[in-house]
Amino acid sequence: MPASSRPALADRLDIAPEVAAALHDGRPVVALESTLISHGLPYPQNLEVASASEVAVRSAGAVPATVALYDGRLRVGLDASGLEALATAPVGSVRKAARPSLAIALETDGWAATTVSATMIAAHAAGIRVFATGGIGGVHRGAIGIPGSSDPPTLDVSSDLEELARTPMAVVCAGPKAILDVPLTLEYLETRGVPVVAIGQPDLPGFYARSSGVAAPCSVDDVAAAARLAAVHLGLRLGGAILVCTPVPEADALPEDVARDAVEQAIAEAEAGAIRGPALTPWLLARIATLTEGASLRANVALIVNDARVAGELAAHLDAA
Repeated sequence: MPASSRPALADRLDIAPEVAAALHDGRPVVALESTLISHGLPYPQNLEVASASEVAVRSAGAVPATVALYDGRLRVGLDASGLEALATAPVGSVRKAARPSLAIALETDGWAATTVSATMIAAHAAGIRVFATGGIGGVHRGAIGIPGSSDPPTLDVSSDLEELARTPMAVVCAGPKAILDVPLTLEYLETRGVPVVAIGQPDLPGFYARSSGVAAPCSVDDVAAAARLAAVHLGLRLGGAILVCTPVPEADALPEDVARDAVEQAIAEAEAGAIRGPALTPWLLARIATLTEGASLRANVALIVNDARVAGELAAHLDAA
């Protein structure tokens, strides 16, 4: 088939009727990723968290749109049966779709779950302005080398950062994942022109912990103020996202020292075991859960649902602006 006659991205979208109606009427919509369902949590917890996230978006006055791929189509908004099918798919049968692998996923039958970058691409094509995720990927430890080490730089930088730099959207998260080099991740985002805003505190949230110990480039008092800033940024049409960071709920947060010690130990063990590449992040997250006796997993679940709620509130304020 000639390239000019192949379907464009917008022609591959299947937008759920409720989501399409909300977009048509100018009502707030929040996009949600699907990798947490297929790769992040076991069944039935994955389904429970996905459902709770959609409920949280609705409680804030917005319409949820969980994004995934099925048989070469980008589904923007999954119904209950779609969530169930994705959550119960056999282990290893669901691909991960990111910008680099999106074409491959679209040319493959069956389910593929969308990461941050693929979710943003689909949501933007559908006309959605707000997206909620747990934590963004970023610059991994050792990406530009480790002082005193003879190991070469890994150049392990998540495609999330490039997507944030190129796709206009308000992205709500609990900060960069705690296993990353957070200061370098912030430097990368600054270089690529992505504003980073913390809600309600001067420090960047620390994913599992309330604070990362790193000052946020910008902070605002509440969600309404974050929405006003997002409206200005998106209105300038600079071409990139604004990253809005909200801390994990206090009742579920890990103390900063506990989170830091578990992360450092897990990273040291991964280095000793030569665990690298795509296997690194899931291995680290699982190891941290073991080291914290499940507390990190409870924090992760809480922050995912909280991010969805905050994104719903932000979307409602943004549409009212």
